[in-house]
Amino acid sequence: MKKGDIFEGKVIRTEFPNKGIIDIEGQKVIVKNALEGQVVRFSINKKRRDKVEGRLLEVIEPSPLEQPAACKHFGICGGCRYQNLSYEQQLDLKKRQVEELIEKNGLSFDIENIYGSPITEGYRNKMEFTFGDEEKDGPLALGMHKKNSFYDIVTLDDCRIVDPDFNVLLQAILKYFKEKGETYFHKIRHEGFLRHLVMRRSVKTGDILINLVTTTQSQLDESEFVNMILAQKIDGKVVGILHTLNDNLADVVQSDETKTLYGQDYFYEYLYNMRFKISPFSFFQTNTLGAEVLYDKVREYVGETKDKLIYDLYSGTGTIAQMLAPVASKVVGVEIVEEAVEAAKKNAVDNHLDNCEFIAGDVLKVVDNLTKKPDILVLDPPRDGIHPKALTKIINFNVDEMVYVSCKPTSLMRDLLVFREAGYEVKRCCLVDMFPGTVHVETVVLLSQQKPDDTIEIDLDLDELDATSAELKATYQEIKDYVLKEFGLKVSNLYISQIKRKCGIEVGENYNLPKTENPKVPQCPKEKEDAIKAALKYFAMI
Repeated sequence: MKKGDIFEGKVIRTEFPNKGIIDIEGQKVIVKNALEGQVVRFSINKKRRDKVEGRLLEVIEPSPLEQPAACKHFGICGGCRYQNLSYEQQLDLKKRQVEELIEKNGLSFDIENIYGSPITEGYRNKMEFTFGDEEKDGPLALGMHKKNSFYDIVTLDDCRIVDPDFNVLLQAILKYFKEKGETYFHKIRHEGFLRHLVMRRSVKTGDILINLVTTTQSQLDESEFVNMILAQKIDGKVVGILHTLNDNLADVVQSDETKTLYGQDYFYEYLYNMRFKISPFSFFQTNTLGAEVLYDKVREYVGETKDKLIYDLYSGTGTIAQMLAPVASKVVGVEIVEEAVEAAKKNAVDNHLDNCEFIAGDVLKVVDNLTKKPDILVLDPPRDGIHPKALTKIINFNVDEMVYVSCKPTSLMRDLLVFREAGYEVKRCCLVDMFPGTVHVETVVLLSQQKPDDTIEIDLDLDELDATSAELKATYQEIKDYVLKEFGLKVSNLYISQIKRKCGIEVGENYNLPKTENPKVPQCPKEKEDAIKAALKYFAMI
């Protein structure tokens, strides 16, 4: 197997995020965007000693799980990957992927449930579209990047995860600039005018904010552009039209200067009978109705807040902080985006909360000045998780419990390993699907500092195995191989020995237990228990 070789194979499972796993002559190959059950053709594009990756060329046979996708852009657009699954299948797949990450990282806790989004179409309240072309030197396009492409853009006229008003406005704006003959900003030549179109919408009011992002290499007829947008027939209401100038070479939405061409540069969204001011660059959950489900779980995990000091780190526009503030003694929010902090302060005043303090700055630096120990910590970091040095400082607060909200399970697992080393264990965990049709999922965990009384004492007398028992009918490795082949699950010696005991098979009392004092032993999940029992039946051990 070498780079450039082409193979065919069946995807045995899908790992987070959207990695199809194929076995080729005993070698594990990762093929992105391949779905379990599919038979695919792929070429090897990366090969290292411990990792082989392939590029998907063709789906030869669809998966039994697949169904027709509602969006006509599916398969071309890189925005959504799971629209060819029923929503129930999407939720099951995301839950299983996170469970596999938990086991892969040597952690042991159960996921209570995965909670779906109240709506699965038109749920996004914000979308960043990009100007470009669908093929080299082709006509102007406006939409999302093509799947697996850094340059090509797919024009979206019927995106299913945004409100229909967005599709109407996108088409009108694209037509306007086509007729003007305007060019898009070329990433290599660094030439052109049009960069991005950002639209935000209040789900509760229908108010829409439009932000056109360009370079300074041409001029916008501001009056004509505004009149064109206001002439469009939509169900909502455009309350603000902005023009952001950005000459930075990086392909990101940022502002050298932002001008308000019409109306205002904000709108209001409502959660829990509270009002939140949303400005062009402030963070707010992109699924408003899903956010209510997420924050319900955060409130439940935080528990009693009466007369307590709460630190909300990575606070955005202060949604969680203000949700917890009404009966707390004080809530302190820390956020690096200054505009979001200003909005949070204004939101707190509007919601008649006088016990909220919001600090603009990097959590890594700000926590040094937070000298008072909080009763509760809430963490809602960006996708990459918490900076390692900030993590150490957070642990030094030595709180009994904290709630961690994560939008990237792999980052969460990395941080949880650090928390575990510091004596924290996951007490509760659930998932909330904020992004139907995509590979993403939110995780909420309640971390509890373990005290000596929280551990279980186990007598570590060394006992010999009973060689006459059913134990010897199949080795642990044979049981592992059978479970992986038949169920696609990896199981440990510890889990196998636990289920053997349940089934009355003699196992040494200390077999495969940790060799530390007062170990806390993880218990085999139900799905893996059923698979191990099936293996024991297969080998005539029960």
